Amino acid sequence: MPKNKGKGGKNRRRGKNENETEKRELVFKEDGQEYAQVTKMLGNGRLEAMCFDGVKRLCHIRGKLRKKVWINQGDIILIGLRDYQDAKADVILKYTPDEARNLKTYGEFPEFVRINETVTFVEEGFDEDIEFGDDISSADEAEPVDDLMST
Repeated sequence: MPKNKGKGGKNRRRGKNENETEKRELVFKEDGQEYAQVTKMLGNGRLEAMCFDGVKRLCHIRGKLRKKVWINQGDIILIGLRDYQDAKADVILKYTPDEARNLKTYGEFPEFVRINETVTFVEEGFDEDIEFGDDISSADEAEPVDDLMST
């Protein structure tokens, strides 16, 4: 019977994330690439992202990132545009919040971009016409409720 020489199988290795502590170089966009913010996770390795050129695209998370880098709603990503399909793109890289802040200070992102906030992309002024009623503050209207509680 062979002796076990290692410290576990692939499930042990799966829990480790060695590259998290080291700082990586900041990656800027090139031709055929665009910055985007995730608006909705669709499942099956796909997501919907609002690109900073004003186009909403269906993006596919490539295999290298798929089970290693977790992408959530509101994250800033770098996508590769497709020549043959403008409405679809591929996720190349996910930026950490620190990297996204650095890119914003360099002027790579528009001013309206919010980092570290869940984006719902609701139209401006959508909820401005909501009015709430006044609270009941007179003592006369509060007495019947008190009477019911004491009986």
